[in-house]
Amino acid sequence: MPFGRRRNRIDRSLRERGVPPEPQHRVRDVDETSGPWDVADAPQDGVPRVDLGALRLPARPGTDLRVDLNPQQKVVGATLRDGDSQLQISVFAAPRAAGIWADIRADLARSASGQGASLREVEGPFGTELAGTILVPQAPQPGQSTPPAPVRRPARFIGVDGPRWFLRGLLTGPAASGAESAANLEEAFRSIVVVRGTEPLPVREQLTLTLPPQAAEQLARQQAAAAQAAGQPPTGPAPGA
Repeated sequence: MPFGRRRNRIDRSLRERGVPPEPQHRVRDVDETSGPWDVADAPQDGVPRVDLGALRLPARPGTDLRVDLNPQQKVVGATLRDGDSQLQISVFAAPRAAGIWADIRADLARSASGQGASLREVEGPFGTELAGTILVPQAPQPGQSTPPAPVRRPARFIGVDGPRWFLRGLLTGPAASGAESAANLEEAFRSIVVVRGTEPLPVREQLTLTLPPQAAEQLARQQAAAAQAAGQPPTGPAPGA
């Protein structure tokens, strides 16, 4: 059962840190997890992964990785694309010995309903998930003064509780409504490795994501070139400094 896999992962991580599980969480080891993985129990499977700090994302054939940046050029999310399907990935801090996916499911379903969409609980390859529709904002077309109304799209929210972390995925496009279309992205989600770190964080706070060094240097060069073209002095150290 998925709950057993999560519980086993949490208990094993606590033992490795020399922390005995609390009495109410002393459960028998059932199924070993088959992923996603905590860095403490990640397999030596030879899968190449892109290091984004708290996330190590698999580089699978047929998928493209897009890293989302905020206006301050900090990484705020990652998306894997497979054809017309997308998997948006987020990772958050969670309590040491309890999961938060059940509460997050309830919040997501309530939010979708309030916006005129609909999500319901179903059983999937990672346990209980949410499936239905969400409202997706649309960018205004040239000449439009106001953005068009959001469009209703099929969607699936999948989630896994790990040791002091929670990993969430949002599947959209054909992968949200067809098992065959979802297979490659589901396998990518299963191959993710989470690096939680040891710092205390509030529950549900997003874990820090970073660009790989080569991508960070490329972004710094682009920013420096843009600043120079705008006649602004460069900010921060030069790449490689």
